[in-house]
Amino acid sequence: MNDAPLTPRARAEAEASRLPPLLARAEHLAGTVLLGEHGRRRAGLGDDFWQYRPAQIGDSRRMIDHRRSARGDQQYVREREWQIAQSVMLWVDRGASMRFASDDGLPTKADRARLLTLATAILLIRGGERVGLTGATLPPRRGDLQIRRLAEVFAADEVADYAPPEHRGMIPHARALFVSDFLGDVNELRLALTKAADRGVRGVLLQVLDPSEEAFPFHGRTVFHSVGGTVEHETLKAGDLRARYLERLAARKDELAQLCRMTGWQYGLHHTGDSAQSALLWLYRALDRGAA
Repeated sequence: MNDAPLTPRARAEAEASRLPPLLARAEHLAGTVLLGEHGRRRAGLGDDFWQYRPAQIGDSRRMIDHRRSARGDQQYVREREWQIAQSVMLWVDRGASMRFASDDGLPTKADRARLLTLATAILLIRGGERVGLTGATLPPRRGDLQIRRLAEVFAADEVADYAPPEHRGMIPHARALFVSDFLGDVNELRLALTKAADRGVRGVLLQVLDPSEEAFPFHGRTVFHSVGGTVEHETLKAGDLRARYLERLAARKDELAQLCRMTGWQYGLHHTGDSAQSALLWLYRALDRGAA
């Protein structure tokens, strides 16, 4: 039996083999960007008290401020300045429309969105940030356990064609990342970003599209149907729809960009046929600009 110690590469491969597939791929992708970075801890952030907030599902018992909680029936958590400044809230669209890919050689929009978001979370947490989900299911935390929890949540799908952005539980003055194809009801997104802006939350909106959704390469008799199976449309002249479709898609992109400008967010566009590494690097830098 060979008892020789494993090389660093062999140890890394052994660890990766025990991770869920999404998490293993996200770790690998984050590793291609992590080299050369020196973390994101910023000078001037103190341990001063910032605010009390109601306790949420997932908060540990030791986080509860018992003196403040004793004043009423609700439990409260004491947050400090550095915790707020280094918190990033994530939302990834898990609706049925995201499970589309026009070619077997391309990832689905959902797969790319989850990969990029989880890899971003890994970079942020390794850089000293606290990362969690919008809503009350997973408050911002650090550590490898938090990364695994995020991977587990991202693995679940939703039934509806389009999932509305979750805007509950937005921590004041934190940052956020929303990733979706944003082809559903824009009013839900407008509500989420407006509420975020009202709480001083700035962030990044990343639209993920399949290449065919940009090119509309359809001609002749074509049957269009939603991934969830709730919508179906048949036409004998698909090519005649191309100009109107592209016009509406351009209008949606402009609407998203304008909404981001109005609320202090940044808008980005990524195609599933493009490099995931380039998109991750852009996301990481965009969130860093939002922290300035």
